[in-house]
Amino acid sequence: MGKVLMKGNEVIGEAAIHAGCVYFFGYPITPQSELVAYMAKRLPEVNGLFLQAESEVAAINMVYGAASAGVRVMTSSSSPGFSLKQEGISYLAGAELPAVIVNIGRGGPGLGNIQPAQSDYFQVTKGGGHGDYYTPVLAPSTLQEIIELTSEAFRIADDYRTPVILLGDGMLGQMMEPVEFRDIKEKEFKEKEWATSGTEGDGPPRVITSLDLSDIKLEERNNRLQEKYSKIKKQEIKVESLYTEDAEHIVIAYGTVARMVQSAIEKAREEGMKIGLIRPVTLWPFPSEVISRISEDVKGILAVEMSAGQMVEDVRLAVEGKTPVSFYGRTGGVIPSVEEIYEAIKKLGKGVTA
Repeated sequence: MGKVLMKGNEVIGEAAIHAGCVYFFGYPITPQSELVAYMAKRLPEVNGLFLQAESEVAAINMVYGAASAGVRVMTSSSSPGFSLKQEGISYLAGAELPAVIVNIGRGGPGLGNIQPAQSDYFQVTKGGGHGDYYTPVLAPSTLQEIIELTSEAFRIADDYRTPVILLGDGMLGQMMEPVEFRDIKEKEFKEKEWATSGTEGDGPPRVITSLDLSDIKLEERNNRLQEKYSKIKKQEIKVESLYTEDAEHIVIAYGTVARMVQSAIEKAREEGMKIGLIRPVTLWPFPSEVISRISEDVKGILAVEMSAGQMVEDVRLAVEGKTPVSFYGRTGGVIPSVEEIYEAIKKLGKGVTA
């Protein structure tokens, strides 16, 4: 398949199919409904199964069942619907089941609106549901990157037996860009010897559960999970750095906002300001070490988000007071403009010229 012009939500669906996803359970909610509709059309064409559940709660529990059988499975929603999935995501994490969960964020809290927002950051990076668990979170900024990160999401889910979140926003889901797909190699599909696919009497029954009534056994499960999360932190961090070699100030942003930030930085550099960009691609694990190292060499850091300030807390933790961290954000689905971000950069970089 050559380059094709597609909408973001549809790119996610096609990328999932190319990554071997053959089961999808979902429920429509703006601004991700096109993904549900796309999977309803495409999965039967590739001998897959699409099922519109009666609710988000039902959808995530259907994912639990399919993941238990060892198939590649995905669900999607947008902020309020994603909230309803939290118990099921906690169950998936506790039972160590691989699945990909898409959240195309919108303005909140509550029902909010259908405009783009990044105010689900806390929810996706801090566990979201009950118990001591984390989910890897991938945040693409372009539609081409959606293809790469969707494939990565399924790979990470399988490698670590964990649910993985692909986080976008209404802008990413609704925009159109030319993209090019690639087929995942068969060798990347690993046999799941733990799956409840039937043993035909050869070996003991396979049981998938997050239930451990013994406190000691549950603690052992939690310790095993924490060891897994430590391994993910060491091996799966993804981050992009731009113009950081000579930077005196750094702007940190993720997802679609990073695109506006890059344009604002390029404008600032044309005027002699030495500004760099750090874009976390994985929000969990967060690239704390990269930010910590660079904070020792710059005069200040600016975090830009479509929220009241959530990622900025992780930035400040990473910096550990080594340099000032400021924040610029818009809420309620308002998209910060390049000009607004440029003005915030100018305040950050007063007197910073080549």
